[in-house]
Amino acid sequence: MQLNYTLLDGGPNLDIKSAVNRQTFFPILAILIVLSGSIAVESQAATPSNDVDWAAYNGSEGQSHYSPLRQITPANVAQLQQVWSYDTGQRGGLEANPLVIDGVLYSYTPRQQVIALNAATGKLLWNFDSGVPAFRPVRGLAYWHLGLDRRIIAGIGNFLYELDAATGKPIPSFGTDGRIDAREGLGRDPKTQSMQLTSPAQIYKDLIILGSATSESLPAAPGDIRAYDVHTGKQVWSFHTIPHPGEFGYDTWPKDAWQTSGAANNWCGMALDVARGIVYVPTGSASADWWGGDRLGNDLFANSLIALDAATGKRLWHFQLVHHDLWDKDFPSPPTLATVRRNGKDIPAIVQTTKQGWVLVFNRLTGESLFPIEERPVLQTTVPGEVTSPTQPFPLKPAPLSLQNVTENDLTTRSPEAHAWALEQLKGIIHTGLYTPNIVGKPTMMMPGWDGGAEWGGSAYDARTHVLYVNANNLGLTESLVKHEAGGGGRSLYQAQCAVCHLQSRAGSPPTVPSLLNLQEHMTPAQISDIITSGKGRMPAFAALTPREKRDIAQYLLNSSDQQETTASGPDRYDTTGYKAFVDPDGYPATAAPWGTLNAINLDTGEYLWRVPLGEYPALAAQGQKDTGSENYGGPVLTAGGVIFIASTVVDKKIRAFDPKNGKELWEATLPFSANSTPAVYSVGGREYVVIATGGGRAPRVPTGGVYVAFALPEIHKKAN
Repeated sequence: MQLNYTLLDGGPNLDIKSAVNRQTFFPILAILIVLSGSIAVESQAATPSNDVDWAAYNGSEGQSHYSPLRQITPANVAQLQQVWSYDTGQRGGLEANPLVIDGVLYSYTPRQQVIALNAATGKLLWNFDSGVPAFRPVRGLAYWHLGLDRRIIAGIGNFLYELDAATGKPIPSFGTDGRIDAREGLGRDPKTQSMQLTSPAQIYKDLIILGSATSESLPAAPGDIRAYDVHTGKQVWSFHTIPHPGEFGYDTWPKDAWQTSGAANNWCGMALDVARGIVYVPTGSASADWWGGDRLGNDLFANSLIALDAATGKRLWHFQLVHHDLWDKDFPSPPTLATVRRNGKDIPAIVQTTKQGWVLVFNRLTGESLFPIEERPVLQTTVPGEVTSPTQPFPLKPAPLSLQNVTENDLTTRSPEAHAWALEQLKGIIHTGLYTPNIVGKPTMMMPGWDGGAEWGGSAYDARTHVLYVNANNLGLTESLVKHEAGGGGRSLYQAQCAVCHLQSRAGSPPTVPSLLNLQEHMTPAQISDIITSGKGRMPAFAALTPREKRDIAQYLLNSSDQQETTASGPDRYDTTGYKAFVDPDGYPATAAPWGTLNAINLDTGEYLWRVPLGEYPALAAQGQKDTGSENYGGPVLTAGGVIFIASTVVDKKIRAFDPKNGKELWEATLPFSANSTPAVYSVGGREYVVIATGGGRAPRVPTGGVYVAFALPEIHKKAN
């Protein structure tokens, strides 16, 4: 294992300072440990100087996206100024929500190195380079501590590391030399499993509860949810999202699916009710996303919200939103712990946003939906060998965040020419609403699309008002199927593994997904094979492919001929022609604006309080079209001072502040790159900071980077507070 560890001035001193500040606290702590045998750790506990940390992903184990800080208010937020920035010097983009603990910011670089910065100045304290070639953006870290033992838990590629928070050095007693390989323990050959740890684990007492990102086409690793001992790295429990013989849900799959199917994984993160010891796990679809003839049945626990006993992994309850998913309708974000008031009583709730644009609200103890959900008949497939579910769940309230079908009245009005083009295109597209099965030979509208509705950024929740704040996309795409070309050549491998994003034509869907046409002009077979092996940007790694298969794909991409290969006989199956964004000839969404929104929902009533456009296209804004909204990733943060901070927008390079009472924009600042990430809000020395990771990466042909930027009020405000 290759390690490159760098400790800069200030690292050890910081830990000594922390120890001195706590010299009166730890003797008491030791007594408490002896008396009780355990201690509960609160992620938002104040530091010794009464500063407020951001010590868990999205602000808390319950994914609240909330800070109790009050220094920045609607009255003074316009005075925010940049106070420091840190440039990682790397390209590739960032999606991380940093941790801030005792005045130190912990996060990632675009190449998945872990860094520690002085949170008040941005000065680098240490850098950990694992040597693992990993280039896919990671969204956050986890933190465990007891006394002076403080550990940063980081996913890097398929490895999980524990690092000493003071020095960045691996904890040698954890796993092998400070890391475990998450591909192990799945009951399959680890070397053939494709897996990335892109969202942080949840920490419950001395357990690390872990999900993973897997391939969306077969072969794919199973999406088991696993817990590991924080001290040793040994696996403590596992929950099989593709049930094994004798387990609940086994009869919803073919009998051998537990050995051959894959995914049904938690890639987006989890929420934890620390007091009750319950972890809430949203899962994605089973592989392949677009055809399920080899996984007939409802496919539990794919597309499900699962409540598990955090200590044992035992299932407490579950809800499946999509039966036998063929539309890539993963649960896209960590759920949010909340409270709903009904009939004068407070009900502990869990809120889950979806790609369909729905906001699901359940009693977090029983799984009972707190708003009506109907099981309705849906259209059935005509594709040979496929069997769709006769019904699907339809939540009735709150109303969807996004458009769920496209009619002539829903097309772009950006210009008469764009509208006419969209109207003509719609005539050749099947557009009959959610859960319309794809067919061969004609595109079907998916609205919202794979990145539509709510996305992985998650929601902010105000416990005082029971209001949820969530951003959403209002974007569509089209898809159709093609009969699979049996055999193992580069063309058939490309169809099965790559066409979902880059299309059968290799043209991609710019600007979201780059074209692979004319690749021979700037790439070699070895470079293509390296990207297939390690992944890059939004593209996952494909470890299950053999070196020969990777070479075959590379040769196919570099060969300008589209001649069909000689194929071997095999069972009929179908592949996607690829997700094609529904955009006009100028690259703008072909549906009506706003294309991105920020929303406020009263969870007690299910009613919207307000909805405003989020983001803009600079070229259109210059023409006077400023309320278009933009595709957005990353979530909002709410403060007790009465401000919502959010960046997220793909097209512009802005971070903004909104008034939670009415959605009025209060402030904005231009960033070095677009920030597809969630801010962190914390205080050091009595001064409140807002920090955001910027780097682009969602729009091809636009330079990427990796820069952290922090904002604060002028010093006079710090002294006044």
